[in-house]
Amino acid sequence: MAKPQPLDLATLEDGLKLDRQLCFAVYSLSQAFNRVYKPGLDQVGLTYPQYLVLLVLWEQDDQMMKHIGERLHLDSGTLTPLLKRLEAAGIVRRQRDPEDERQVRIILTPKGHSLKEQAAKARHNVVCASGRSAQEIQALRDELIRLRDSLNSFLE
Repeated sequence: MAKPQPLDLATLEDGLKLDRQLCFAVYSLSQAFNRVYKPGLDQVGLTYPQYLVLLVLWEQDDQMMKHIGERLHLDSGTLTPLLKRLEAAGIVRRQRDPEDERQVRIILTPKGHSLKEQAAKARHNVVCASGRSAQEIQALRDELIRLRDSLNSFLE
């Protein structure tokens, strides 16, 4: 990793303008995504974080809670209430792992499986609203993942 160079005062001040902040662009983009997803997810009774949990389970059902948290970059204090609400709605079932009672398995119910097609429509709306091709979206996603991974590596 390249060592940052010292900055002069003008460069520092320019860099502190809100519209120059990559972090704010990503933050406001996240809010825009949530606003576009919301109507479609409201139709199926899901919040955006619940939708993310279901994406992980639709890829592979019957997963350990710990693995879901790792995939979503969520700690158990954030994930547990999400899963409890999904369970109360009859979308997932939580079950202690018989081989290790400390571990909790998360399993989709038939209702959880049935939401997949409806939720796909919400994603389609976002893709259409973006005005980007599938290839452009993939390239942007890949770049954002590289940036996320670089930032996470910096913290390790």
